Amino acid sequence: MHVSAAVPKPRTAAATAARRSSTEAALRRVHDALARLHREKTPISVAAVARRAAVSRTFLYDNPDARAALAAAKTQAGEHRTRTLADHDNQQEATWRERALNAEEGLKAAQREILVQRARIGELLGQVRDLEAERTQEAIQRVTTENTTLKQRVRQLTTDNRTLERLKAARSNLRFSDRRIADLEARLTESKPGN
Repeated sequence: MHVSAAVPKPRTAAATAARRSSTEAALRRVHDALARLHREKTPISVAAVARRAAVSRTFLYDNPDARAALAAAKTQAGEHRTRTLADHDNQQEATWRERALNAEEGLKAAQREILVQRARIGELLGQVRDLEAERTQEAIQRVTTENTTLKQRVRQLTTDNRTLERLKAARSNLRFSDRRIADLEARLTESKPGN
């Protein structure tokens, strides 16, 4: 039993140095992964860092340096996100304030236009009422009678116009016939023997 208790010291030192070297390499990969995630503005999580650094999640939870680096990166990203959100909120508030002022001005202009249009409508309605008041039953009867008379006059003139057109056509035919008869008589006279 005494022999198995003695472990050579150089072998332990070599194993410890290898573990230390492996841990330092893993920590460098963790720092590199955190830097890449920050540059890419990707949310920092244990899973994302473990995947990028090719380490286990257990390593990130158990190793105090890795845990501290992860916590610092999350804090820095949170502060950056808070500043970004605050800037965004300020810009959005300014935009909404400007929109609200523009909407308020537009509403005032619309209300002024509505008042002007209401006044104009009132004037026009008054004119319509005045015109309706002037039309009494006698005036309506008189206008209806005049309209009927004018329609009869138009029909009579249309008939007279057609008759006149027929007379013009008959007169033209009569002139043509008179010329034709005169021409025939002249030929007949020329063709008689003895003349």
